[in-house]
Amino acid sequence: MNVKTGAEHRASLRDGRDIRIEGRRVADVTEDPAFRGAVASGCALYDAQSAPEAVERLTYEVPGLGGRRANRAWQAPRSYAELVTRREALEEWAEGHVGFIGRSPDHVASCLVGMEMDPAPFEAHDLKRAGALRDYVAFARAKDLFLTYVIINPQADRSKQASQQSNPDLALHIVDEDHEGITVRGGKMLATSSVMANEIFVSTIQPMAPGDERHAVCFAIPVATRGLRLLSRKSYEAAAGHPFDAPLASRFDENDAVAYFDEVKVPWERVFATRDLRIMQAMWHETPAHVLQNYQCQIRLLVKMRFLAGIARRTAEINGTIGMPPVRDTLGQLAAEVGMVEGLLRGMEAKGRMHNGFFVPDRTLLYSAQVLTQQLYPRFVDTLRELAGGGLIMLPSSAADYGDAQIAHDIAATQCSSVAGPMERVKFFKLAWDAVGSEFASRHVQYEKFYAGAQFVTRGHSFRTFDWTRSSAAVDRILGETPEPVPATMPIAAE
Repeated sequence: MNVKTGAEHRASLRDGRDIRIEGRRVADVTEDPAFRGAVASGCALYDAQSAPEAVERLTYEVPGLGGRRANRAWQAPRSYAELVTRREALEEWAEGHVGFIGRSPDHVASCLVGMEMDPAPFEAHDLKRAGALRDYVAFARAKDLFLTYVIINPQADRSKQASQQSNPDLALHIVDEDHEGITVRGGKMLATSSVMANEIFVSTIQPMAPGDERHAVCFAIPVATRGLRLLSRKSYEAAAGHPFDAPLASRFDENDAVAYFDEVKVPWERVFATRDLRIMQAMWHETPAHVLQNYQCQIRLLVKMRFLAGIARRTAEINGTIGMPPVRDTLGQLAAEVGMVEGLLRGMEAKGRMHNGFFVPDRTLLYSAQVLTQQLYPRFVDTLRELAGGGLIMLPSSAADYGDAQIAHDIAATQCSSVAGPMERVKFFKLAWDAVGSEFASRHVQYEKFYAGAQFVTRGHSFRTFDWTRSSAAVDRILGETPEPVPATMPIAAE
């Protein structure tokens, strides 16, 4: 076919990658109980884009590749209309996982496309490295690769720079370079979705200081590269049991991992920057990369919040509270908050601008959305918990309970609703718990609060990009139009 399929992606993951979990090395991520559900969901994304009825919407024909198509995430929009078409495709794609795969393939693709849109910072650093980036993006697009990235150093003493840490191998750094390339050692995080990605993009988005030059490096390599180990966190999928008990965790646990580079050799054609502190920030904020990748995040989050709003309404219907004014008031608030996210997303597009021949979403509204949604998501989830009450807790222990006739009888007698049968009620509240109360759900609250950085970081972006000049001018104009009283003069006393 002229477009990547799920079968092709599944086959690409059987490459000998080194993934460690629970004291063992994973033999095959496509079959391992810790990862197979998430891998299947990742493959399903490529099946969705290659479906005959969807291929025109979700993919585009890459110029110069003889009809080969790639996901629209790889398309650099040259107009408002192309940006909207791209967003509609990403929105439809995210509906397959209802927003719960945070590092889906369109995220890092958006990042790389944003860097490609304006190569000037890379060219100022090194023309050869800029050429390597250009060639790599073309390669990744042609293959429609699933990429993840690691752009944060492992936490240790946060008061010190990377070069000041007591363990010199804590954070990834250059240990050698020759005519073939560079050799790196150390850790990076968070390698979200790395178990089902093809390649890993490595950089640093954190501020760096003089002395950190050997940590200033940017490159991309296959996940199966020799010397790269992925140290997985606990698998919520493995703990999920029957999909009936955890319908989200069993399918969408994208996983997070520490990536440890043990004397990894990176060829020069895969190296995009080295030993330059300035380029490490410029690649994000002087190109559209940071805007385009986080715009994708807001698209995904909108899909997720629509889904959670559906959970909220169904909860009220099953509990028989949908007609109560306080409940309708709460649902109206949730609906307004979903509308706010969508409005900000549409606003980013409407206020977008041309940059180096490409149409880029508005940066100010993007950062407004990030600040507000970081605060909104935990409150949103908490509201769903309040609507559900004890119904989220008093559920059968697992699907195995239905294998015992007496337990099944008792479940049917106690799981009652005026609009749903006992099985339907249990099935729904298992889903609701997995979305808002389980360990899987708790990880998502943490993810939505911090994937864009700590809140002071996103508020800093909002501060930097807001039009303070316009606001201050309005203040000055009103002050200038306001008459001042004429102060009375004190009489001069006679000597």
